[in-house]
Formats: sequence, structure tokens, C-alpha cells
Amino acid sequence: MASHTQHHELALPRLDAPVRLLAVVAPYYKEIADDLLAGAQRAVDAVEGVLDVVEVPGALEIPTAIGLAARTGRYDGFVALGCVIRGETTHYDTVCNDSSRALTLLGLQGVCLGNGILTVETLAQAQVRADPAGQNKGGGAAAAALHLIALARKWAGGNDSKLSIHDVIRLAGELEGQGKA
Repeated sequence: MASHTQHHELALPRLDAPVRLLAVVAPYYKEIADDLLAGAQRAVDAVEGVLDVVEVPGALEIPTAIGLAARTGRYDGFVALGCVIRGETTHYDTVCNDSSRALTLLGLQGVCLGNGILTVETLAQAQVRADPAGQNKGGGAAAAALHLIALARKWAGGNDSKLSIHDVIRLAGELEGQGKA
């Protein structure tokens, strides 16, 4: 059922220096991926940034590719683009949950990224969400990454205790040495 709720979108941030992003795209549904990428490209163009693109086999590989690229230090931020459509098995749940969780963990480690992996019931839903002239979820994911880059740059000044990509975030269990006398 369609909602008539009004949505507020933030204007794109003003960036004090050029920005370079990497879009990691899973082109399993090629037309959807192309639309998502077109929307992301428009958002990056609007801030006069550069968007590089790499393709991976599926949504589960997107976080790994972003993690690898983040370690290179070549990019200010990342855009995850792909589409997962519910099928007849529980594989949909695994792909949606695990890719989302992995992207969230990267974000908690300080990686500036926008999640544009669509998780939908039907191809028609994906088409509406991916359309750059429609819901433009690819553009929204790029905008999210740009906003996080702007925040990271704002907060980086004079902060010697910033989190590094190599810092470990544990959700459960003990760190080495904890709990021992």
C-alpha cells in the first residue's frame, strides 16, 4: 500500500574540497543497477565530485569490496548499489540481513557510505525505487555518503582520537585479555 507521508530530503552538503567516491555495484538485475548508478552519478556530479565504479557478483560481496577499497585510502566515501528481490526461499533474508549488517559495521568503523541496496518483493517495486526520475534511491545513497563525508571532515579537525578502519568493534564476546586475572 502506498503511503501519502511527506518525506524530507536534506540538500546536498557543501564540501570544502573535492570528493572521490566509489560505487560498488552488484549488477544481477542489470537495468535496476544501471538506474541506481545513474541516480548516484547525478548526485555526485551535483557536488562536482568523482565517482568510480566497480562491479561485484552480488549484494553479499558489496561490503567486502568496500572494506578492501576503504583500506587503500583512495576514496572519501562509498555507495553500495544493488537489488535483492524476494524469491521462494529464505536466501533473500540472508542476503538482505547480512549485506546490511556488514555495511553498518563498516559505517561504525568510520567508513562513509550510503546503502543503495534495494530489498523488495517484486521487480516492479525495484523499478520505481531505482528510477532516477522517481524515488531515485541510487541518488539518495550517494547523498547519504556525501553527508557523512561532510560530517567526517567537519569533525576531523583537532580530534586525535578518531576511529580508524582498523579498529575492532565487537558485538559479542570478550576482547583479548578481558575477564582474566
